[in-house]
Amino acid sequence: MVTAQMIKELRERTGVGMSDCKTALVEANGDMDTAIDSLRKKGLAKAAKRSGNETSEGRIKIVSEGNVAYVAVVSCETDFVARNETFEGMLDHFITIRKGEATDEAAIAKAEELKASEYTLKVGENMQIRALTKIEGEVIATYVHSNFKNASVVVAKAGTDADVLKQVAMHVVASNPQVVSPTDISDADVAKEKEIQLALMEQDPKNAGKPKEILEKIIDGKMTKFREENALLTQPFVVNPDQKVGDAIGKDSITAFYRYSI
Repeated sequence: MVTAQMIKELRERTGVGMSDCKTALVEANGDMDTAIDSLRKKGLAKAAKRSGNETSEGRIKIVSEGNVAYVAVVSCETDFVARNETFEGMLDHFITIRKGEATDEAAIAKAEELKASEYTLKVGENMQIRALTKIEGEVIATYVHSNFKNASVVVAKAGTDADVLKQVAMHVVASNPQVVSPTDISDADVAKEKEIQLALMEQDPKNAGKPKEILEKIIDGKMTKFREENALLTQPFVVNPDQKVGDAIGKDSITAFYRYSI
């Protein structure tokens, strides 16, 4: 069933009108990603990140201890609650719980119990624990944006420049890469993007009469760009757009990154 909230979310993620969003969702049986692909094939929507832009409020807390980072992501209904002392104290409590548990699942279960018994009535709003996790690596850098709603953790090999890695963590929040390296993008994702681009090119009057084989060769070049634009190492570095991230930090330095948003 397609709901008004689903239509609203699709509109926010694509910028397409309500009517077209509703039609796309109905045709996709309510699947958001399929609806986005459909709108893009019709030329109605620009590329939309799978994660989308969340509209709820909340706060992200990251605590680093040596080569370990603890992350708590909790959403709520209003910015007023997200910034009060009780909510901040709850996140600190959740981080302490994660430090004492062996797995994320065990920590979340314990945090959910605490939230229900101690914080729900105090806060007075619906809250959701989106993440409560522990990240380890040889070298770790973290970044939390000033709004406390966007953050990242970047993991790198020993010997990596810590100052540059901190800048890379900021870049991850700003540029939202999907993978570390272009080769990490799956063939399935490339095939889907290729299908979308081919549909758009076939609709363009400038390409009328061009053989499909010619269009596919043009698209192959676009797929190289698609891989590079979505990979951390090949994105223009936010602190120096004339330089790629991989050139600044070292192409083999970064082993993983994690991006969080509310």
